[in-house]
Amino acid sequence: MQSTFKGPTLVTMLATIILSQGCSERTSYPSRDTMTAGIFLDKEPEIFTRAVDVRRINDRGIELTKVSEGFVGHLYNDAAQYCTIAYGHLVKTAPCDGTEPEEFRRGLTVAQGTSLLRKDMGKAERAVTALVSVDITDNQYSALCDFVYNVGSGNFSRSTLRDVINAGEFDRVAYQLNRWVKAGGRELEGLKIRRKKEIELFYEGIAMPRAMPLPGEDASTIDIRLGE
Repeated sequence: MQSTFKGPTLVTMLATIILSQGCSERTSYPSRDTMTAGIFLDKEPEIFTRAVDVRRINDRGIELTKVSEGFVGHLYNDAAQYCTIAYGHLVKTAPCDGTEPEEFRRGLTVAQGTSLLRKDMGKAERAVTALVSVDITDNQYSALCDFVYNVGSGNFSRSTLRDVINAGEFDRVAYQLNRWVKAGGRELEGLKIRRKKEIELFYEGIAMPRAMPLPGEDASTIDIRLGE
């Protein structure tokens, strides 16, 4: 028998809840268990500003970053109380207070956030182009761009990971990537998943080595905000 119920559907009720939560968040700028992308938090060495033929991250890399960062279309305070929006874009190193640029106070669509991400990714692209001195594939390059976007160019420049790559020791990359899983002094599941996705992209089409340290190699985990 056909139902005669005329009240709101489940979809309508869920949409109402989501919209009301979004309005509440846009007003109160709540802190979230998320972090501004590390690429914004360090000063780029002068080498990154020189004229170089910068490669562009491929679509696989951009999608990896989008999934890992997550999209928030309105202003929010990250775990460090930095005003942030979209895919980890840093608006200012202070809490949101309503004085931000109007374009951000209005909120961003996914398309606008993606455009902003591609622009922001230029910082990571310049860093990887400048700091990696050996030939790498587009997927390897894109995996490293995502990594640098997350941890910052300075941390990558001083990392064992960079040394391993420039020595052509690609069989050690997986282990080194897997070390960068801490933030604020604790290991985060989200970072472990992100490193796993970077490793899969880096080794796509080639044999993936076991992520094991060499005898005597530093086996400590690394905080993405502190580096080595």
